[in-house]
Amino acid sequence: MEKQWFVVQTYSGFENNVKENLERRIGSMNMEDKIFRVLVPTETTQEEVTLKSGEKKIKEREVKSFPGYVFVEMVMTDDSWYVVRNTPNVTGFLGSTGGGAKPIPLQPDEVTNVLSQMGLIEKKDRYNYELGDLVRVKEGAFENFEGTIDEIEADKEKLKVVVDMFGRETKIELDFEQVQKIN
Repeated sequence: MEKQWFVVQTYSGFENNVKENLERRIGSMNMEDKIFRVLVPTETTQEEVTLKSGEKKIKEREVKSFPGYVFVEMVMTDDSWYVVRNTPNVTGFLGSTGGGAKPIPLQPDEVTNVLSQMGLIEKKDRYNYELGDLVRVKEGAFENFEGTIDEIEADKEKLKVVVDMFGRETKIELDFEQVQKIN
């Protein structure tokens, strides 16, 4: 069995408490070989604050990206499932239908997005697009259209592609996932 990421539901405001309790339980119940990482996804936000002197200052603070949820990397066995489920303030797993059914793990691209948002991994250049590449649209209103890449916004994972529509060149904006490179 391989390790996968699961989302655990908690009482809102108890995410860090659940993380600490679960990490303690992992050690005390010898589950280090089945439960690997416990994360509370956060992101840093900036807000402008006015001081008493009238001076403005930028203040940074951590905000939970998914309030009420904790992410757990684990191998799903009866034992590991029991340890996580019975941690204080855990209400269940996201993606579990109940009645003893095991939850559904996150998809790899979902995990990559969360981990890169937290700065734990660098966003991979998963698509390796270059200006002038010929691509085919895989989904959406322009499905099966072919065109060339005119602009790349890597940070937003967006492309501007020039396609031929009714004899005219038209620039459309697409997500990286919506196109496939044509060799």
